Amino acid sequence: MKHCLVVDDSSVVRKVARRILESHDLRISEAENGETALALCKQAMPDGILLDWNMPVMDGFEFLTELRSLPGGDAPKVVFCTTENDVSQITRAMRAGADEYVMKPFDKEIIASKFTEVGLL
Repeated sequence: MKHCLVVDDSSVVRKVARRILESHDLRISEAENGETALALCKQAMPDGILLDWNMPVMDGFEFLTELRSLPGGDAPKVVFCTTENDVSQITRAMRAGADEYVMKPFDKEIIASKFTEVGLL
């Protein structure tokens, strides 16, 4: 069973994402910020990460930069999730190592489509 880490400061978003991803037979872990997520990745690297952009403590961009520098950190597929629709922000995230992105609010079909595109489903 593939493992996905959901990183978002909103417990509601984490809960919704968890339900969607678990319905696709993924094992889910959660983190409320990039710092916590990075610690979890150092313990056990997930197959995929649904990553919020704007978070306290360590934002999604900082997390992604740190993740990609870890041993094995190039392996997980990262789908970043944002309310930002600025092309420069999306480009910045893709250059930092994101594999795909989704806009909030998202639904089951959008998540399934993006996770299929990156090979997690």
